[in-house]
Amino acid sequence: MFYIFPTATEIADFVSEQMLLRIKNQNKTVFGLATGSTMEPVYEQFIQKYRQCQPSLEQVYCFNLDEYVGLPAEHPQSYHAYMQKHLFRHVPFNQQQVFLPCGQKTANEAECQAFSALIQAQGGIDLQLLGIGTNGHIGFNEPGTPFNSRTHIVALSEQTRRDNSRFFANKNEMPTHAVTLGLKDIVEAEEVFLLATGAHKAEIMAALQRSRSDEQLPASILHEHPNAIVLLDAQAAQELDRSLCRSYQDLTRTRTAIAEKAT
Repeated sequence: MFYIFPTATEIADFVSEQMLLRIKNQNKTVFGLATGSTMEPVYEQFIQKYRQCQPSLEQVYCFNLDEYVGLPAEHPQSYHAYMQKHLFRHVPFNQQQVFLPCGQKTANEAECQAFSALIQAQGGIDLQLLGIGTNGHIGFNEPGTPFNSRTHIVALSEQTRRDNSRFFANKNEMPTHAVTLGLKDIVEAEEVFLLATGAHKAEIMAALQRSRSDEQLPASILHEHPNAIVLLDAQAAQELDRSLCRSYQDLTRTRTAIAEKAT
């Protein structure tokens, strides 16, 4: 489940290649997309790879994990703005097939339920990308979130607000709530990639490796997923039990063989 790569660059190369392979080899592809600094090199490499081969995006659908409540879409720290800046303005996805949770002040339970239903109507997510917070949250599912949760509005923990406030010039603009895909939505994806890079993620990744499934550690739900893999750079992996990890070379060799067989 845990694969160690030398650097974040190698992780981004692997993940972006897997995204392109799904687009090329599947009649329809549904991506679950995440934001944050961990994902930036992934999208950067995806853009470069897409420009080289330009596969059809006609049957590609994208669903984002989460959005802050109370930030307009044009706010530079909204996840709408993030996705435009780092991916959507560079790659010609069909905008009618790109979906982000509503983060306006009018966000309500009915809209959340409709978002989960829309994913299910598309047949579910094929590949879900995830980062992880220092308290173990995935999406904005904070510790204690029920494992059977669907898309919902969440009050952000103080730790999450401290971690994310660095992106806001005015710390008072840091939202207190967000809309997030639920844990049940996430684990229903066919395949999940959890990415962790940097020394500041080492402690939580060690806790995740040691843990059993526990709602107090939201990311631990991935222990129950048959196709969830954790991709770490050397810094994020420095506190792991290496005997329980595998080299990135094992993963890349396996995926290369599968790709060659598919073509």
